[in-house]
Amino acid sequence: MMRPRFPTPLSVLVMAGTLTTVAPACAQTAGSSAARPATASAPAKDYVPADVQFMQGMIHHHQQAVVMAAMAPTHGASERIQLLAKKIDLSQRDEMAFMQRWLEDRGLPVPEVGAHDHVMMHMPGMLTPEQMQQLDQARGAEFDRLFLAGMIQHHQGALTMVKELFAAPGGGQEPTLFDFAAGVDADQRAEIERMQQMLNALPTPRSPAP
Repeated sequence: MMRPRFPTPLSVLVMAGTLTTVAPACAQTAGSSAARPATASAPAKDYVPADVQFMQGMIHHHQQAVVMAAMAPTHGASERIQLLAKKIDLSQRDEMAFMQRWLEDRGLPVPEVGAHDHVMMHMPGMLTPEQMQQLDQARGAEFDRLFLAGMIQHHQGALTMVKELFAAPGGGQEPTLFDFAAGVDADQRAEIERMQQMLNALPTPRSPAP
C-alpha cells in the first residue's frame, strides 16, 4: 500500500525559490521593450549529507540481517524461525536494492557489501563479532533464542537510525526517502513486536548442571 506523501519543508523552499526567481524576470519597467532575461542556475540538490549517511549506513546494517537470516536453514532453526528468516532476507534485500538505486540515481558512492560487513561496521543495534560468533555456534532451540534476541536488537538499531535521520537538519525530507524511512520504521516496529512474542513463547533455557 502506498503511503501518502506530504509537502515537506524542502519542497516548499524549492517552490518558493522558483517563484522568487521567475517573478522578477517577468516584470517590465515602463518604456522597456523586453524583459531582462533570467539568470540560469544549477538545480538544487534534493538531499542533505544526513540522507546520504543514512542510506549508505543502512545498506551495511541490512547486510548483517541477511547474514543472520542465512544461518537459519543450516543451524537447526525451527520452521517458524526459518519462515521468519526467509521473510527478513527478502525484505532486507529488496530495501538494499532500493537504497543502492537511490544513491546511483544521484551519482553518489554505493558501498560494496559482503558477508563480513558485521566485522568491519558498527552502527546502532548491530551485533558484535562475538555475538555473531555465538549465533553461528548455536543450534536448534538455542539458535532460535539467540536469533530472535539478536534480530530484535538489530531492528531496534534501525529505529534509532531513522530517528537520527529525522533529527538531523533537513534530514529525510526528500519525498522518496521520507516514504522509505517511514516505512522502515513501521515495518521494523511490527516485526519487533512479533519477534518478542515468539521469544517469550520459547521454553526457558536450562541452567547447566553443576
